[in-house]
Amino acid sequence: MALLSSSDAANLRTPMEEEEDEEKDPESDNLHRPLLKRVRTSQLALIGAKLSPIESLDYEINENDLFKHDWRSRSRVEVLQYIIMKWTFAFLVGLLTGLVAVFINFAVENIAGRKLLAVSHMVDQKRFWSGLIFFTGANLGLTMVAAALCVCIAPTAAGPGIPEIKAYLNGIDTPNMFGAPTLIVKIIGSIAAVSAGLDLGKEGPLVHIGSCIASLLGQGGSTRYHLTWKWLRYFKNDRDRRDLITCGSASGVCAAFRAPVGGVLFALEEIATWWRSALLWRSFFSTAVVVMVLRGFMEFCRSGHCGLFGKGGLIMFDVSDVTVSYHPMDLLPVVVIGIFGGFLGSLYNYLLHKVLRVYNLINEKGKLHKFLLSVSVSLITSCFLYSLPFLAPCTPCDPSISEPCPTTGRTGNFKQFNCPPGHYNDMATILLSTNDDAVRNIFSTSTPSEFLTLSLIIAFLLYCFLGLVTFGIAVPSGLFLPIILMGSSLGRLLGLSMSQYTRIDQGLFAVLGAASLMAGSMRMTVSLCIIFLELTNNLLLLPMMMLVLLISKTVGDCFNPSIYEIILHLKGLPFLEAHAEPWLRNISVGNLIRAKEEIVSLSGVEKVSQVLAVLRNTTHNGFPVVDMPPISPVPELHGMVLRAHLLEVLEKRWFFRERRRSSEEEVTERFSSWDLAKRGRKIEDVVVSEEEEEMYIDLHPFTNMTPYTVMESMSVAKAVVLFRQVGLRHMLVMPKSQVAGGSPVVGILTRQDLIANNIKSAYPHLLRRGKSRHSLS
Repeated sequence: MALLSSSDAANLRTPMEEEEDEEKDPESDNLHRPLLKRVRTSQLALIGAKLSPIESLDYEINENDLFKHDWRSRSRVEVLQYIIMKWTFAFLVGLLTGLVAVFINFAVENIAGRKLLAVSHMVDQKRFWSGLIFFTGANLGLTMVAAALCVCIAPTAAGPGIPEIKAYLNGIDTPNMFGAPTLIVKIIGSIAAVSAGLDLGKEGPLVHIGSCIASLLGQGGSTRYHLTWKWLRYFKNDRDRRDLITCGSASGVCAAFRAPVGGVLFALEEIATWWRSALLWRSFFSTAVVVMVLRGFMEFCRSGHCGLFGKGGLIMFDVSDVTVSYHPMDLLPVVVIGIFGGFLGSLYNYLLHKVLRVYNLINEKGKLHKFLLSVSVSLITSCFLYSLPFLAPCTPCDPSISEPCPTTGRTGNFKQFNCPPGHYNDMATILLSTNDDAVRNIFSTSTPSEFLTLSLIIAFLLYCFLGLVTFGIAVPSGLFLPIILMGSSLGRLLGLSMSQYTRIDQGLFAVLGAASLMAGSMRMTVSLCIIFLELTNNLLLLPMMMLVLLISKTVGDCFNPSIYEIILHLKGLPFLEAHAEPWLRNISVGNLIRAKEEIVSLSGVEKVSQVLAVLRNTTHNGFPVVDMPPISPVPELHGMVLRAHLLEVLEKRWFFRERRRSSEEEVTERFSSWDLAKRGRKIEDVVVSEEEEEMYIDLHPFTNMTPYTVMESMSVAKAVVLFRQVGLRHMLVMPKSQVAGGSPVVGILTRQDLIANNIKSAYPHLLRRGKSRHSLS
């Protein structure tokens, strides 16, 4: 692989070539091509965002001269200030996430509750058509608000946001995912969408909201609207922002399920790519603050100051009143639930993948199609939820049950709906309630004859259908609650069918069914186990919960990946998995480098015109800096310089008339490490005169002198693990043997080059060979 010297690179393009390039797609230029040809996917098209270039984040510490000078000059007071700010931000993330969660719950319970009370009042008066019109119209209006905000203002606010957070913490820059408009639309849209009775939850959006709050705090406000604070300069880097967003995601899960330990474990198991003990402490501190905020407001709202909100406690689905006793025969039903959950969870992933591909085609047609799709789903949902309870028979109330029966209010386990006094409608108990109340009703214990078998079958099939068609529309939506509704209906149904073979309460069967289906779809175990234990407040469920989760995940892994991995693939996000494909051991990084174009490098002291030519003719974000004679007797790799740093130097016009190295005093007088943290500059904004183009730039002070390098003989599998674990953006490839006068670096690997699907298109024969060896072994 030849190295582009300074004289060769200065003549990258002739004027005739520049005119031809203006008529071509920029990616057709050799210098714009990726390492390997990849399938062009519409990033974030599922939630309506425009196509954006996928960039990586700079999690690696850039050890240049300015960075070292900054650490040498920091006083103990500044170091202490940095530590205090970390814990202060962890506190603020928990506090603000908790307050937003309280506001969302307060709004949803009051809006949806008053809507359901009005419908119940109309049904009591036998005004059935009026109830249908009001129910459908209210849901339609709320859905239109949520869809209009997502389509017109913040397309990235649609969906759960968890796959994008996973991608960000993996090292992928997901554009506009954590901005102020996204946060505001996410909050308002979640309230409207959940209140509209759509088959979605606020749990996924709360994770996204917590991450948005953390990101905005870390950058000192919104850079887009120039609302930043200089005293937050310590966090102007991707590494600290990554830790804050991890704390925000854990706080979001805690706020959604009121599960502090489960929130930390969810961030550890599912979301975060890098983890350490210090981050564990701060995440746990953030979730503890969230719980205190929720607890405080619930105590305040018990007195009735919050309308219809605040009637429940900190435990969402309490089943602690049931005594769990284990018998050998109880293991068989638990195993059956685990197998059913794993199989149906993987089937749900498969069907949802097909639906999302169809929605992807619809969303790409424009804003109007996305809006109409959301409206259509709302109309279908409202018609089913209102009409199906009329098909269910009225069941007489059991006088032995201590709970009120029937109930006519917003909540209650035995809704009267259209039934005569002393009777209740079990279908209305499930469907004409908020999603949280529906789960609470299905989880109810000591009520073995509350729900009919046919009602549970209809509810399960309906929630499966609505869960498939609702996820993917242009509104904030979460996957947790729809899957819990499906799984709890399935679990209660299996409990009815196996009631004569086991003593386990049917409410506990519903809990196990919900956990099983979630593990079968999301493929989580430890965090789900703790979340459900905190949700239900019954530690005696632990052995059965662990067994059913392990079985369900094992069965699901036999068929397809988790739902979040499927969504990441559909969005075209280059996510690096924890383990590389086995066949990648058969190919070296040197093979990948040979599929690339010639590497573009810069000299340690470079001409301004050459730097401008490289920046204008390439889209690379990093360039090797090679000292050439006379600065160095032989070609020597000095390090790597980033595009953003080059643009900062050009913006400040730090040029020399002669070709020489600068002194430390000259550099620190004009630059600080905070200047290099700036982002968003473009080469088109740089204006340099012809006289300045003949001057020189000393790149040594801005060059990362300790980049991660690998030998060209290293296997790609090993390189993938190193790239992911260290959190790299660029990986330099060194020659196995140095030739006199040859280049000290033969190429650069980036994230896109290490994605298995990209390599498959270039080396299909290696994939076949790897599979044959694997089968023989």
